[in-house]
Amino acid sequence: MQVLVSDTSVFIDLERAGLVEICFTLPYRFAVPDVMYERELKDYGGPELIRWGLKVVKSSDRITALATQYARTVKSISVPDAFAIALAKSHGWQLLAGDGGLRNLAVAEQVDCHGVLWVFDQLHLTKSVRSRLLHDALTVVSEHPRCRLPRREIQKRLKIYQPADR
Repeated sequence: MQVLVSDTSVFIDLERAGLVEICFTLPYRFAVPDVMYERELKDYGGPELIRWGLKVVKSSDRITALATQYARTVKSISVPDAFAIALAKSHGWQLLAGDGGLRNLAVAEQVDCHGVLWVFDQLHLTKSVRSRLLHDALTVVSEHPRCRLPRREIQKRLKIYQPADR
């Protein structure tokens, strides 16, 4: 089963959408580095994420060294994000990232990277969620004042998820 290492922003968007729990039914395993879990998730629904299947991976010396290198050279990413990409790179796993700096680093490091819209696509493709729910969920995410998703991509998906009876 393919493992997806997620940054916190993806979980935030999925929480806004009300889709976090259902994502754990997808044919993927979700993981985060221990540093990210401790700093950003533990006190914000972390135990529930673990119950649903989130794997918290202890950072090895190799991952820590790589994360330290990333954090020092790419000032636009946070320390937890540096650990996320180091974990994905070290294991050959895919990265889920919403942060532009992290996504750019993933491209440079040849780490397969997707965003929250890709997760919406997976929910649609696997028919894990009805189109109406996806449409409504993406509308909620897109209307949030801190939404940084590309408007064109949002509109494209809203048309795909548009229920026939609307």
